[in-house]
Amino acid sequence: MSAGRAATVVALGTAQTLAWASTYYLPAILAEPMARELGTTAATVFAAFSAALVVSAVVGPHAGGLIDRHGGRPVLLASSALFALGLAALGLAQGPASLVLAWLLLGLGMGSGLYEAAFATLVRLHGPEARPSITGITLIAGFASTVGWPLSAWLESHHGWRQACFTWAALHLLLGAPLNAWLPRAGSPVSALAGASPPTPPGPRAPPPEVAWRPLLLLSYVFAATWFISTAMAAHLPRLMQATGATAATALWVGALIGPAQVAARLLEFGLLRRLHPLQSARVAAALHPAGALLLGVAGPVAAPAFGVLHGAGNGILTIAKGTLPLVLFGSAGYGRRQGWLMVPARAAQALAPWLFGLALDGLGAGAWVVSAGLGASAWLALVVLGPVRDGPPPCAPDAPR
Repeated sequence: MSAGRAATVVALGTAQTLAWASTYYLPAILAEPMARELGTTAATVFAAFSAALVVSAVVGPHAGGLIDRHGGRPVLLASSALFALGLAALGLAQGPASLVLAWLLLGLGMGSGLYEAAFATLVRLHGPEARPSITGITLIAGFASTVGWPLSAWLESHHGWRQACFTWAALHLLLGAPLNAWLPRAGSPVSALAGASPPTPPGPRAPPPEVAWRPLLLLSYVFAATWFISTAMAAHLPRLMQATGATAATALWVGALIGPAQVAARLLEFGLLRRLHPLQSARVAAALHPAGALLLGVAGPVAAPAFGVLHGAGNGILTIAKGTLPLVLFGSAGYGRRQGWLMVPARAAQALAPWLFGLALDGLGAGAWVVSAGLGASAWLALVVLGPVRDGPPPCAPDAPR
């Protein structure tokens, strides 16, 4: 990776760390104090957060299309402004209505400023060669919870939740916006890069290429199932561990293992697994959560640490696969818009996951591991059904849909 590309990865990865820490990981720390002061419940705060995820799903395809046409810098700069505005509005909220409005503003920023937009930005800059850069930003942003949770907790305990929101808003203006503004300008659209087919002479317009609906639908299902699992575990992992008989201290320890396991797996993807086709590494990753859940169900709390490591490792690699699989399967032309549409079901699943998996825990207790294991196994099966993989790393994918 060249020095210029590495600098882009560091800048974008740092901005992504800030974006995830101040949105996705915010309610876990601030929901309770927000609810107490605003005279509502923590469930209402999480419902507003779920509404933000739905908004992000609607915005995603449109943001991706803008990145395809104009590059990522203007879209990510706009997301920094939306994050700052939404967080400031959250800090000024006076009741449930203004709370929901603030989260809807944050949903606009999430739809145009989280991983999907970052991945599309890298593909717009580097085309089919973007895989190492995608891995690089996930390595850096993998520490978002490690940074975000302690900082939000410290700000809330010393200055209150409103000042915590204002501080995050200021960081988007003082750090996130300059980092996104520093990103390189995008050149010609990917379809016009060297290697694309020469223009055809005037004459009857050829029919558009057939849309590969089957792999699109399979991949969309994989993303929805795996994001449901990761969000459900983020919301309910301690409760699931305790339902299996683990102590509260063990449950916290298992939760602490997930972040390092994610980063370690991404380092492995950046090194050894980069020699594999992304579909092969995604299949391995998709099998890890079901394997860990089965181990937990059979062995009980003694297997809780192994479950945490396997879940974290699989989730870490699958985050990268969400960026690389669409690239190698469908090409780089139109990547941003396609990525946005692929992630619509995933965002909806993410919004519903805390509630639905909570119901599973209420009804099944420790047996709720069967639900997440079954979803994970079905995602693995969908990746197998996607088709055979050539030996070795993939060639540059064509820019026209197959």
